[in-house]
Amino acid sequence: MELVIEYGSLSDYLTETEELDYSHPLIQKLAASLYGTANADELTFVKAAFEYVRDEIAHSWDIQASRVTCRASDVLQYRHGICYAKSNLLAAILRSQGVPAGFCYQRLTLGDTPDTGHCIHALNAAYIDSLGRWIRLDARGNKNGIDARFSIEAEQLAFPIRVPYDEIDYPGVYANPNPKTIATLKQSTDVLEMYRNRLPDTI
Repeated sequence: MELVIEYGSLSDYLTETEELDYSHPLIQKLAASLYGTANADELTFVKAAFEYVRDEIAHSWDIQASRVTCRASDVLQYRHGICYAKSNLLAAILRSQGVPAGFCYQRLTLGDTPDTGHCIHALNAAYIDSLGRWIRLDARGNKNGIDARFSIEAEQLAFPIRVPYDEIDYPGVYANPNPKTIATLKQSTDVLEMYRNRLPDTI
């Protein structure tokens, strides 16, 4: 799929915001460690950051956690979040080290069939300077039936799109998180109730 970039300037994908608070000491320490371990190699750093958020930060639903996290620093502190929150953390880590990072979305069924309803799923895109292009990354977290991986050749995201189920793979790469996803997090006090009843179904 050909990605559609919201803004032409990469600087728009490096901005620090309330949700992407990458000046926070916890994020600075982690990002510096990942960057150092990668020997300042951009591609190796992006892969390391993606795998850290995918593997070391739990998906709140998977662990049945009730706390709602939103800001990148909170996701890192409490070590869990749903995809909206985990994408905030990955973007913050990448941006803190000068790697442009954006947000991408899919419309998926909540369950295995369309009658369960739909929800918006968040993932990231990172601009790889050495490749001169964007790649998408889905740090939702792997489990049985989900095997998202880092790849510069063929995407391996968490969820394949099922068109007959009215699922959508949106092509946009946005500089900021979708307002609906952030509002959902900020207006909720229990992840499990939010996940069942309050996730947006359109961007």
